[in-house]
Amino acid sequence: MNVEIRPVPAFQDNYIWFVRKEGHPWVVIDPGEAGPAEAVLGEEAPAAILLTHHHGDHVGGAAELARRHDVPVYGPADVAGVDHPLKDGDEVKVAGLTFRVMATPGHTLDHLCYALEGGTPALFSGDTLFSGGSGRLFEGTAEQLFASFRQFDDLPDGTFLCPGHEYTQGNLKFIASLGRSTPALEARRAEVAQLRAEGRPSVPVPLGVERQTNPFLMARTPEELARLRKQKDQF
Repeated sequence: MNVEIRPVPAFQDNYIWFVRKEGHPWVVIDPGEAGPAEAVLGEEAPAAILLTHHHGDHVGGAAELARRHDVPVYGPADVAGVDHPLKDGDEVKVAGLTFRVMATPGHTLDHLCYALEGGTPALFSGDTLFSGGSGRLFEGTAEQLFASFRQFDDLPDGTFLCPGHEYTQGNLKFIASLGRSTPALEARRAEVAQLRAEGRPSVPVPLGVERQTNPFLMARTPEELARLRKQKDQF
């Protein structure tokens, strides 16, 4: 399955994710503002809009896009403008693509992640999981976030992690402050430094890389995850 996945910058460090199967229109994920999305779409209407959670930098442009293009909006039931509310275990089948819906509380209580299934597996993780880090616990608990991460355990290592922010360099600096250094970490640091120096995104990144480098994802207990999250909040 020939699938294109494109991160489109918004605000200071957000990404709006565009996904499409060859010959089909885009699916737009977390359009925090409409302008950057419209610049990609031009006069083409997207097939659908998917939202991960209610924060404004992820949903702020959805209503304008939906109004202009008359397209369905999928996401948590409590998000204004969602006309196709989703729950854990649902499937979204649109424009030749299939997304498996995971309820992933922690950052917020309503957070959803979307696993793209098929020939190009990808995880659109919003603010639940970043490259090298995790979302802040604004509404949920470390126990909830830890359980949310366990839902990713069955995803293949080749799954592309597509998070909602460009936080990777800051997260890697935090990891360095913990005194952690492995060949996988050093390789990721070098890769990210080069990508960012060239003005390119550090994501998507294979989930297998995160399983070797991301201490939040590697935490063995909710208590360990809570300690890391507290340290990062104070970093």
